[in-house]
Amino acid sequence: MPMQLDDIDRRILRALQRDGRIQNTELAKEVGLSPSPCLRRVKLLEEAGVIDRYVAVLNAVKVNLGLSMFARVWLTAQDAETIDHFIEAMKQLPQVVECYIMLGESDALLRVVVADLDDYRRFQSAHLTRKNGIQNVKTDVPSQTVKQTYALPLP
Repeated sequence: MPMQLDDIDRRILRALQRDGRIQNTELAKEVGLSPSPCLRRVKLLEEAGVIDRYVAVLNAVKVNLGLSMFARVWLTAQDAETIDHFIEAMKQLPQVVECYIMLGESDALLRVVVADLDDYRRFQSAHLTRKNGIQNVKTDVPSQTVKQTYALPLP
């Protein structure tokens, strides 16, 4: 069940989405609280699961994973066992950074990060196969990244 957020909670969350390493004193000043109540609110947001975790966002090009590929996947069957097997297999692959079970034409959508096309070809032939419950894969190659964000649009 979603947590009821007030204006201060939303300001805290916007600031943390922008900079997860912001010091509590700076955060408190930015949102109009003193440090102790600000820290209490952050802790409550963490305990409620509103703040899921803190991460460092890496520059993919600098770590030689600058190519994102989008793979539309059709499974060999629609039963729970096939879907569960596929999900568990995708969770084990670090190259799969996003995986969605879809309603519509394809059964799943993956975002796969690799160094280059040869790297993707090797990944696809090794992992996007019948052994993981996959019948067919159509890969889309983006020509330009226009926007990529992890921040949610809080009102």
